[in-house]
Amino acid sequence: MRTRVHEFSWPDRVVIGAIGLPGARTFYLQVRAGKQVVSIALEKQQSALLAEKIDEILDQLITVESNPFSIPTGTPIELVDNDPLEAVQEQFRTGAMSLGWDPTTAQIVIEAHPITDDDSDADADADADDYDELLHVDGANEPEMLRVRMPVGSARAFAKRAREIVGAGRPMCPLCGYPVDADGHICTLPEV
Repeated sequence: MRTRVHEFSWPDRVVIGAIGLPGARTFYLQVRAGKQVVSIALEKQQSALLAEKIDEILDQLITVESNPFSIPTGTPIELVDNDPLEAVQEQFRTGAMSLGWDPTTAQIVIEAHPITDDDSDADADADADDYDELLHVDGANEPEMLRVRMPVGSARAFAKRAREIVGAGRPMCPLCGYPVDADGHICTLPEV
């Protein structure tokens, strides 16, 4: 079975956003090119790590002699995107992700794959014909992935926004370091 690839080589917009109240937010990586919009759900930690690793790659590339890729040290002001997410239709929930650098186009490359469902035992009882029908109904169970290529300035802006979205969650308790919920917090201080 072939994998359906949602590929964006020069997207108009690539952002991390969140829907919901702090403590109950769902994070999305949303990409738009023209009228095509793809939104994939991911964990808060995945969002934070993605921003961190993008900045690490770009910072490392700056150290290359004479910076042949014109990597910005900060976020270009004209690329800052503080707009909300567009209408979200979740394509899939992200499992594995990979991050890379394409020197031929001077772009950061993100690949995201859905969480795999290892619960194939339930389907083992179905006969082969039924199983084939289940896999091919309207492409609903077709394996898919997202591949996004971002120029360096857009990648800096993406990382900045992702850090801000992740940081806009629940405040941390200064005593115990755990998040403070809106409905209260029982601080469990470590014993001394």
